[in-house]
Amino acid sequence: MPEQTPRTLNHFSLYAFTDAYWSLNKEEKSSFHKDWQAGLCSAARTVDMFQNTDSKADLLVWCALEAGDTQNASSFFGKLAQVTTPHRHLIRPVDAVWGFTRPSQYTKVRSAQEIDPFAETRLRYLVMYPFAKTADWYLMSREVRQGMMNEHIRIGKQYEDIKQLLLYSFGLQDQEFVVVYETDDLPRFSDLVNELRDTEARRYTLQDTPVTTAIYHPAEETLALWK
Repeated sequence: MPEQTPRTLNHFSLYAFTDAYWSLNKEEKSSFHKDWQAGLCSAARTVDMFQNTDSKADLLVWCALEAGDTQNASSFFGKLAQVTTPHRHLIRPVDAVWGFTRPSQYTKVRSAQEIDPFAETRLRYLVMYPFAKTADWYLMSREVRQGMMNEHIRIGKQYEDIKQLLLYSFGLQDQEFVVVYETDDLPRFSDLVNELRDTEARRYTLQDTPVTTAIYHPAEETLALWK
């Protein structure tokens, strides 16, 4: 039987360090880093941290966990609040997007380019954005949509070194999807996005911003950037 995408919950949150954080000495910052990281790791199966590249936030935190049990989401959000609240004077939440993985309706098998949320290693760069289609997209027949997606998939396969994770957020947040890419080559990723602009499916894009681009380091190295 062809391998299918498993059901997982993936949560991406942006944080900015506060003035209170910058008043700490190095030892106090290290203590906070250790406590907060340990708390986050108790809330999810994997936690990865990234250096954000724009001015709205310092840090991107990606938490991932299995979502087969309907109670897992409730447990995660409860734990996330518990482990973050004691440090709210040091870190300010800027934004958060999240969703669930599920098998694609446009492909029969799991793509070899699909990101594994639980992978022990990450590629150097992560690009993430909320995404939504227009109403006209959903009012077209399945066959017409499949044809346009086939073009989209064909182009994506030409960039086999670029990995993708698609999260479904219908009815859960303002966006319908969260699109996540991993790459070691940002100019090449930009070429992919530019090429996808020429596809017919682009006519039916309602939202694909704001875009967050972040740089991966192991968690300790990421946090150490702000000591």
